[in-house]
Amino acid sequence: METLKWKTRIALLWVIAAVGMSGHKNLVAVDPAAMKIADEWAATAGPAEWAFTALFWFAPMWMAFITMTVKGSSNHYANLIVGVVSTILNIWHFFMCGVPLQGGEAKPSAHHILLVGSTVVATALIAWFSWKWPKQEV
Repeated sequence: METLKWKTRIALLWVIAAVGMSGHKNLVAVDPAAMKIADEWAATAGPAEWAFTALFWFAPMWMAFITMTVKGSSNHYANLIVGVVSTILNIWHFFMCGVPLQGGEAKPSAHHILLVGSTVVATALIAWFSWKWPKQEV
């Protein structure tokens, strides 16, 4: 029963990460400063860049499923590794795609700070919960 509690926490955090990123991408479409940067990027992006971008949604949803279905230590290690990598990528996304380091007049929007910041927190908590997963249940 304890394992189900840990799995549910982690799976829910994966869903929060995916929904946060989805909300962010939707709001980019109505934020003029963010849309300008996104349009400039999209004009030069190749298939690899688009696939990488899709992982920000696709990976968390699959990880939620994997968390609830896979048994044993492979579940623990998959969540730990993917949680750490996702946290790093979300931090990178926060600073590189959110205008703060772009310079000029543009400032990060409130939705960017809230939604992408939430994905950073969610994936960091995933890594933390995976690290703290009780040893007898791994």
